[in-house]
Amino acid sequence: MSDEVGAGRPPGVSVVMPVLDEAEHLRSAVATVLSQDYDGPLELVLALGPSRDGTDGIAEQLAARDDRVHLVRNPTGATGAGLNRALQVARHDVVVRLDGHALVPDDYVRVAVETLQRTGADNVGGLMAAEGVTDFQRAVAAAMTSPIGVGQASFHTGGEEGPAPTVYLGAFRREVLDRLGGYDETFLRAQDWELNHRIRESGGVVWFTPRMAVTYRPRSSVRALAKQYRDYGRWRRVVMREHPGTANARYLAPPVALVAVVGGTVVGLAGWRPALLAPAGYAVGVLAGAAVVGRSLPVRARAWLPLVLATMHGAWGFGFLTSRKGLRGGDPTRR
Repeated sequence: MSDEVGAGRPPGVSVVMPVLDEAEHLRSAVATVLSQDYDGPLELVLALGPSRDGTDGIAEQLAARDDRVHLVRNPTGATGAGLNRALQVARHDVVVRLDGHALVPDDYVRVAVETLQRTGADNVGGLMAAEGVTDFQRAVAAAMTSPIGVGQASFHTGGEEGPAPTVYLGAFRREVLDRLGGYDETFLRAQDWELNHRIRESGGVVWFTPRMAVTYRPRSSVRALAKQYRDYGRWRRVVMREHPGTANARYLAPPVALVAVVGGTVVGLAGWRPALLAPAGYAVGVLAGAAVVGRSLPVRARAWLPLVLATMHGAWGFGFLTSRKGLRGGDPTRR
């Protein structure tokens, strides 16, 4: 820990944000950073990928209006590469990693710094607080904050603060990122999880606190949700290849369920009827889970929930099963 982070005065904070096609959200995301109630020095570094929706022009306007905003180019558009480009110009001892559509509360940076100082952790982070606007998004948000949808990950479902395998986004001691070489740019997805694994393997602590909540807007269609969770499963398999000891039941459950449902359906329709118990059992489980998770949702959102849960499970399992060995370090445009 540097003298500045541990001293009585507030340490300087660099917020790093990879940005690609975020014209709709960038102004709001930047505004929540620049309005932080933090007494120490603060800067925001935007790593601009090759956007096609006017994002760069918005970023240039924001930088011209506030000298705390700095711009760097990220030609590949890949998240890990963008974060590393931003780190190269970031000047302060604490690094807060955000996304171009993340909305954070006014005390986010202050709570992050206080938690780093209080716990001695290397990375602290909190909740991916999914909030929907449409009925479909409300159903996705409910699934993403329930163990039935995503397992027991604290950054999705909440819980007591303490050490955790990973957290959402995060606030780091700069010295830790420098020592570990930053983000692994060969991971086009799951780069946060992989970095947190290296922090823990090096003897460091990743700390979860529910006081750090980032508003997250879920995908707005079944197709977009399926692609998102396919990529999650695909890249989680890449992480497990790189770090075999990270395999656990939570990550293996979706591919096992998918094989059971598809295999049971095929064998059952081919003539051995008992095999149909597998897809039937899964369907009953999803409907029962949706009834529990969706109790507080509007009627139309509740109606979406079984399909949302099945899409998340199935797409994650499909991505895991079809993950190629050559995926790591591939073309970012084919993510």
